Amino acid sequence: MKMPGPDHPITLSPLNGRLTVRFRGVQVAQSDNAIELKEASYPPVIYVPRSDISIEHYERTEHRTHCPYKGDASYFSLNANGETAENAVWTYEEAYPSVKQIEGHVAFYPDRVTFEIH
Repeated sequence: MKMPGPDHPITLSPLNGRLTVRFRGVQVAQSDNAIELKEASYPPVIYVPRSDISIEHYERTEHRTHCPYKGDASYFSLNANGETAENAVWTYEEAYPSVKQIEGHVAFYPDRVTFEIH
């Protein structure tokens, strides 16, 4: 486990506004409690509480990845309108202590979904 620091900063902050996430025009999540994670020089990532997703569009996959700063990620594919985006969503079910706020949240690859902030 690596800790964020000056050489690899990670910040978490509430996303201002209501976030709607769509896949193929279908709403797959909507939240007033999304979190924006900024990590080093990577683009920001928005995490949505799992309680704010439309679970019928999600299918857990066997895909896993590891981040030395955040922990082990599990993945979901999205399904809507007869189309599927494999491993388009990830979650840290046991996030490391420095990013514990994202535990129980999901994040989306931005090239697979559309984000609307109101």
